[in-house]
Amino acid sequence: MTLVATTEVVPLQIDRDGVMRVHGTRVTLDTIILAFHEGATAEEIVQQYPSLRLADVYSVIAYYLNRRAEMDAYFRERQRRAAEVRAENELRSNPVGIRERLLARQTSEK
Repeated sequence: MTLVATTEVVPLQIDRDGVMRVHGTRVTLDTIILAFHEGATAEEIVQQYPSLRLADVYSVIAYYLNRRAEMDAYFRERQRRAAEVRAENELRSNPVGIRERLLARQTSEK
């Protein structure tokens, strides 16, 4: 048996919003790396997200570990963008008093 060294392609794709996801799934890079940082093994991550393949999870973790500075910059940008979207949403729909507004709307519909 002869082994042939090959270069594996990391199964990540960037969607139209700039979010990195595991190819063929909706699972984000953030999700996998957060679970990894919380101590989950690749096997546990696959159990939690059955659309993932074990080899892909190992590949994504290795990609992260080999490019930590670049990935940390990506995560910081994702957090910044999430805060921006959250602020935009709060401007459009003020969460203060929402329960009262919903109850008033429910009462007026009866």
